[in-house]
Amino acid sequence: MIKIEMFESSLNFIRCPNCGGKLNLDNYKKESEILEGILKCKKCQLDFPIIDKIPIMLIDFDKYISEHKILSGKLYKLASTKKMKEKLKLIFNGISWKNTDKSEVEERWADIYENSRNDEFYKKIKRHLELIPKRKVVLEYGCSIGIISNYISDFNEKVFGVDKSFIAIQIAKKEQKNNIEFILSDFASLPFGNKKFDMILGLNILELIEPNILLKIMNSQISKGYMIISDPYDYQRGIYSVKHPLNELQIRKKLIQLKFKISIETKKPSFIPWQLKLNNRANLNYKVDIIIAKK
Repeated sequence: MIKIEMFESSLNFIRCPNCGGKLNLDNYKKESEILEGILKCKKCQLDFPIIDKIPIMLIDFDKYISEHKILSGKLYKLASTKKMKEKLKLIFNGISWKNTDKSEVEERWADIYENSRNDEFYKKIKRHLELIPKRKVVLEYGCSIGIISNYISDFNEKVFGVDKSFIAIQIAKKEQKNNIEFILSDFASLPFGNKKFDMILGLNILELIEPNILLKIMNSQISKGYMIISDPYDYQRGIYSVKHPLNELQIRKKLIQLKFKISIETKKPSFIPWQLKLNNRANLNYKVDIIIAKK
């Protein structure tokens, strides 16, 4: 069995998402990896909990919890030390709970992705990624249950997967290897400071954050390397819809403006089937476009 010294080795990469400062670790419980503790910024003094081996790197943890009342109870139960339980209890007592709870929705989507992990879309993406030379440090935005992050850790040196769903990351960590770290984080405030990556993936997430903003952030994190994007360009989310969507042609134009070269295989828009299994009677069917770009 491989001994996993996971999160301690990742401290060289991780920074405070608020100010970019270095972090101190207050380790509450450790076995082969850190199970529980607090990361505290040396500069702005914000702290970030590690619960069930998952670092929760959110600038406003209270706001996140206020939208996840069901999850808050689960986090309290998962906390294995008196010190963490007392800290969570203090936070929860001061929360103004929102009327809507995202916990069940995120749990349902984690189940949907789990039931759909063998879909043709993932097989196609994997074949594309196998052709890219080995990278030193890779980041996947919106890693969800870790289907792709875990896969590419087999042939890349270090992989980080970030997502805002605690439940999804719990599933992702079940297959975690000794060169990958899963982090709960906001896309717009990632915990990497000025660190650069030589491959970044954003698969089917353009409806979650303004595409122009996402591309700008991703571009700032690559000095030389690959950007892999896929999306069905389904932006309709009612009041939560992005204000400035990009289609398959506009996003290619934007990448070229950012000095990326698009691979020959993905210069033209693609229509790869992606079927999400909702239950035994219902599926969601998309046609997904893949773009592989390099600079």
